[in-house]
Amino acid sequence: MVNKVCFVGAGSMAESIISGILKSGFLTNHQIFVTNKSNQERLARLQQRYDINETTDKQQAIEDADIIIFATKPYDIEEAIDQVKTHIQSGQLIISVVAGISTAYIHQKIGKTAPIIRAMPNTSASIGFSATAITAGENTGQEHLELAEILFNTIGYTTIVDEADMHAVTSISGSGPAYFYYVVEAMEKAAIEAGLDENIAKALITQTIVGAGEMLQNTGEPANILREKITSPGGTTQAAIETLDRDDFQQTIMKCVRSARDRSIELGEKED
Repeated sequence: MVNKVCFVGAGSMAESIISGILKSGFLTNHQIFVTNKSNQERLARLQQRYDINETTDKQQAIEDADIIIFATKPYDIEEAIDQVKTHIQSGQLIISVVAGISTAYIHQKIGKTAPIIRAMPNTSASIGFSATAITAGENTGQEHLELAEILFNTIGYTTIVDEADMHAVTSISGSGPAYFYYVVEAMEKAAIEAGLDENIAKALITQTIVGAGEMLQNTGEPANILREKITSPGGTTQAAIETLDRDDFQQTIMKCVRSARDRSIELGEKED
């Protein structure tokens, strides 16, 4: 039973999770508290938008919370922990959605035996379609992992991974939506240049990407087979794919995933 969840950090990831949780009905707005370093304007906007509890009083935010979610930028996590650690109790579940930061680091900075879970959702959480990976840290029991899984299942799909895999997860599902948005941007520009109405182009492209996702999820067929099925010899799709191949599109995507993973590793290495 969860009665109170506190978010430490009030950025886009925190807002996405809050929005998704409220839409799912898992928690009411009165059960959610949010605090941050000092941006009162941001806290006020979240309060107005979601009717949740906002405060800069760290003790008020933390005390009696069943779950404390750190949702800061990586370079802010140390200061965020320092601001709240005196109010954290050993029985509270700590969840971090901070990219690149290990559970061991958070445990060391908190200095208490509270259970810690590291999670990597994405901003699709706001509409209940996040792809989230979670991993257990020190002092974390099966019951804590199950509670985190229940929480993140309210905002999409959740899977449990080894912590060593979290850097790869960050580069795939954490950053992944941005890759697809980037492709959609290019398709919209090309469609408009070809004379298509902007609204029509947006609607068609949006439904196309939704449909492709549903095909991947519901048919069980791998991406290469689905691609081959619509690539007729000498047809329009083949012409397009040949252009992508000439420009090493697959290699570029693989490079961008590796770059995101490397950056996640770098953020972790800066812990000390």
